[in-house]
Parts: sequence; C-alpha cells; structure tokens
Amino acid sequence: MTSRTPEQQHLLDQLTCIAEGLGRSLAPFCEVIVNDLLAPDQAVVAIHNNQSGRAVGDPATELGLARIADPALPQVLANYPNRFPDGRPCKGTSIGIRDSAGNYVAALCLNVDLTPVLNVQALLGQFASTERTAPVTESLAPAGAAALRQHIDGFAARHGTTARALKADERRALLRELKEAGLTELRRAMETVAAHLGVSRATVYKDFNSQGKS
Repeated sequence: MTSRTPEQQHLLDQLTCIAEGLGRSLAPFCEVIVNDLLAPDQAVVAIHNNQSGRAVGDPATELGLARIADPALPQVLANYPNRFPDGRPCKGTSIGIRDSAGNYVAALCLNVDLTPVLNVQALLGQFASTERTAPVTESLAPAGAAALRQHIDGFAARHGTTARALKADERRALLRELKEAGLTELRRAMETVAAHLGVSRATVYKDFNSQGKS
C-alpha cells in the first residue's frame, strides 16, 4: 500500500468527491478522472463518463508522469488538444493537486468529447452557406435602408450612445440631419428609422414634426 500522510489522503478523498459531482454534472460528454500521483503504477482511482477506455488501477499517463517528475509543471493545463483511442477528437484539462509542502499528490483530469460539437458546427455551417446563383444581387431591405442605418449609427456614436438609447431631443436632432441629407425622402424612410431606433413610427413622425421645437 502506498504510504501517504493524512493530509495527502484527505486531499485524494476530497478530490474523488469533487470528481463524482463533476461527472454527474458534465455527463455524458466529459470524462472525469482522478489520478493518484503517489501511486503512478495504479494511478487511476476514479473515472466517470468513461470515454477513453481507461479503468481504475491503470497507470498514469505521460502528463501524470511529467507532474511527478517536475514539480514546477503548471498546476492547471487547460483545453489542450487530444484524441481518444478510437480517434475521436477531445480537449483535455489537467489540474494538479499539491499538498502543503508543494508536492503533487493527485490530478483531476477532464476530457471533453468534441465530436457532437463539431458535428453541430458542420451542420450549422452547411445550413448557413449561400451560393451566388441569382443573376442579380437581391436585398430584402427597403431601398436606402443601409444608408439610413449607417447615418443613424454614426449620429449615435458621435453622441456616445447607441441608436436605441437616443433621447427625444437627440432623435429630433437626428431627424434634422436625415432631412438635410435628403434621407427622409427615401422610400419607407420613417419605417426604417423607427425599426432601427426601436420606437414606433408614430413616435418618429411626432419627433419629425416637432424638430424645430427642440
């Protein structure tokens, strides 16, 4: 039996409890392993959501042996790329646990199966892809809407705010600028302005008609 201090045994026991909780919370895609670094030949003392095929009593991995050999190894190594034995990509995180003397006693390892995430990512990428098959470029926005939105955003930026946070007097000043630039004459201009400001068309018309009162 491996000799360890009461403190070291306590740390290992507590880490085992933490691993059980994490395993339940992160099931089924995250493998959680506790390695006893004081017994490298039988390092694995707990494993949850088994993805790697390892078992309790298996020896330490290369990273575990590196921790044993080099106490200066960073305590947290997060999100490094890895693969399960069957080839599935995963990302690993290894957290070393030290005793009060600074010696590595154990390690908590998390191995996240990336296959479901990558599959969804590929599906979304395919769904979002477009092809240039139309003979002309089509825009579903009202004509001139882009110019209106750009002017509104520029106005808001100059006033240190956002379009939807503009106050009534600022909206009236904005509408004066839009009118002077000829943008209020564009088709469905007030509708576009209202949508971008997050107010009703009635509010925009009211502000427009009371420009000279601000």
